[in-house]
Order: sequence, then C-alpha cells, then structure tokens
Amino acid sequence: MSDNAASFVGSIPEHYDRDLGPVLFADYAEEMAKRIAALGPQRVLETSAGTGIVSRRLRDLLASSTRLTVTDLNPPMLDIARTKFRAGETVEFRPADATELPFPEQSFDAVVCQFGVMFFPDKEKSYREAYRVLRPGGRYLFSVWDAHRYNAYARLGHGLVTELFPADPPQFLSSALRLPPTRPDQGRGGTDGLHRSQSRGAEP
Repeated sequence: MSDNAASFVGSIPEHYDRDLGPVLFADYAEEMAKRIAALGPQRVLETSAGTGIVSRRLRDLLASSTRLTVTDLNPPMLDIARTKFRAGETVEFRPADATELPFPEQSFDAVVCQFGVMFFPDKEKSYREAYRVLRPGGRYLFSVWDAHRYNAYARLGHGLVTELFPADPPQFLSSALRLPPTRPDQGRGGTDGLHRSQSRGAEP
C-alpha cells in the first residue's frame, strides 16, 4: 500500500472536515483559540491549518485588528478553509511547508499548530522555523497526540489498519506518534491531546 501522510487530495478534505472535524478537532480548536486570543497578539500564524477548524475560531475570538495568516501544505485543504470566511474578514491563506516557512524573521506575535507537529518529517526544523518567525516575547502553541499507551484512539486505529493491511500497513498513525511520551503528571484532555506552549524570550 502506498502511503503519504502529507497528501490530502480529492474528496479527502471534504470528508476530513465534515466527518472528523466535529468528532476529533472542534473542542480542541475552541481551547486553542481561547489560549491564543488571551495573549492579545497583533499578528498570528497558523501552520498545518487543514480545513480551517482552528482558523475559524481564531478569527471569531481574536481582535478584529489582528492579522491572521493561515497555512497548510495542501492547497485543497485550504480551499475548504476559505469557504468558512466572509469577504472582508482579516485572514490570509497561503500554502506553506511548516519546515520551510515563507515569512521573514520575527513576523508574528504567535504561532499556532493543532495536531500537525507529529506529522512533520523534520520536527526539530519545524520548531526552529516557528522560533525564527516569532517576534521577541512571542508564543508558539501546539497540540500533539500522546504515545499509544496513553492514547486509546490512536492505538485502536493503528491496530485496525495493521490488521487490515498486514503485509504493508500505512504508517500515518505510527509516524504521528514518534514523539517522546508525555509524563503522567502532564495535563491531558479529551482524547489524550496535549497542549504545549513555547515562548521566544525577549531580546535585550
């Protein structure tokens, strides 16, 4: 079975948004948007935005003067995201690779990524890129899934596809979990998602 965890084309974006969005992503999007809005940023970048589930809540909660830039590697996902916005709303859509962001240094007050980091092939490079485009004192908020032993949803999903395709199982879920497991004392919510926050220190 051919496998490309970064490819969302054809009818996949529509099904992703309609079927998975309300079940897996909407509640986390609300929490993520609230955390970003509480920072009072003037320029916000979202990476791996998908079909705009977080983007829509960000625009709802951010100040009307805040500039929101929404990016994803897959233009078909952004096509769905665009349909959630009205003409005149302050939002820019750009296809972009989170490991090679097409923005100058220190362009944003906040960077946000919901359930995208674990799919990046070079996670450290994505962290460096987020740091590069953040202004001094800026914040990077992202959420990831936890390891299989804590994450029943991913564990069961991975087991099912492995059973269905034993000779060549797709690696989508397993690649998403190549992160250090969170400690038992770290907060979790819902389906074992974890919010992480990184801050760029203010420069002297």
